[in-house]
Amino acid sequence: MIDTLGWVFIVGGVLFNVLGCLGMVRFPDVYNRMQSTTKSVTLGACGILFGIFLINGFTALGIKALVCVLFVLINLPVASHALSRGSLIFGIKLWKKTIKDEFTQDRGGTSIIGGEDE
Repeated sequence: MIDTLGWVFIVGGVLFNVLGCLGMVRFPDVYNRMQSTTKSVTLGACGILFGIFLINGFTALGIKALVCVLFVLINLPVASHALSRGSLIFGIKLWKKTIKDEFTQDRGGTSIIGGEDE
């Protein structure tokens, strides 16, 4: 029974990763792509690793998988945040249909929403 549950987590994780890849291809700008990939790939990777833990139990491989789940849960969102903030500071334009640009409004600068030529 626990092996079946482990495979359910693994298959769910793979599906989340596929959806993250689809979002990376389909979304219009770097910020939307980063949002879709960070959320879904974090859940996907954690699902796969937790499934490996469920199948292998408290063996060396299972414990390594659990440690990797914690590592992924902490580091992927932080890395994505750093990349998106760096992109904003560097001046990468937002998608032209973006409604609100709070980051540059808070900093007192001009909006970086992309124009029609983007």
